[in-house]
Amino acid sequence: MKFGVVVFPGSNCDDDILHVLGEVLQQETVALWHKESALSGFDAGDCIVLPGGFSYGDYLRAGAIARFSPIMRAVIEFANAGGQVWGICNGFQILCEAGLLPGVLLRNANQQFICKNTWLKVATNNSPITAALHPDKALKIPIAHADGRYFADTETLMALQQNDQILFQYCDAQGHVTEAANPNGALLNIAGICNRSRNVFGMMPHPERAAEPALGNTDGRNLFESLLQTARTMAV
Repeated sequence: MKFGVVVFPGSNCDDDILHVLGEVLQQETVALWHKESALSGFDAGDCIVLPGGFSYGDYLRAGAIARFSPIMRAVIEFANAGGQVWGICNGFQILCEAGLLPGVLLRNANQQFICKNTWLKVATNNSPITAALHPDKALKIPIAHADGRYFADTETLMALQQNDQILFQYCDAQGHVTEAANPNGALLNIAGICNRSRNVFGMMPHPERAAEPALGNTDGRNLFESLLQTARTMAV
């Protein structure tokens, strides 16, 4: 499986993703500058990652300018053709701004930047990044954002639930989804979702920051391994 990591002006987690995918997981990984207009060498079995950071300084709204970078036209075409696209933190915001995922990420309820470990409950196994995860095991994954409060209208929220598109919810260490465990005020404690076709996924927490023993936490590595396991199964 080949990975492309898009680098926008202001991206600051691109090297983290490149390291985890290329060095920790030993996958073919390529950095893609945002001004590129094509995804040459990638096919539907590959994955494009939009990393965290502050693309274009988060001016106007987080992800609002990056959505118009030249490469995003190719990313949208890639997703619409069945290619897998994974947005993490700022990448999630960009995917929502681009219309590849429903809803929007608003300023945290406390109006402050939050950087800490959170617990995630796997809400469904019906996606490549959650297929191999245990639904009853809470994952400890860090967040680092000021605009992470997921919001959508009632109709959209109902559709996400009915179509099993909610991937992760903020929870406590025991896996209970509670208001107290919600760090940013996200509706339904939503920490990650996918599209209806289940090939585009976005999440606010940073699994790449919890993917190797040197960081003291490998819970995030499970998401990358789930994606790779799913890809291997589909290739057989």
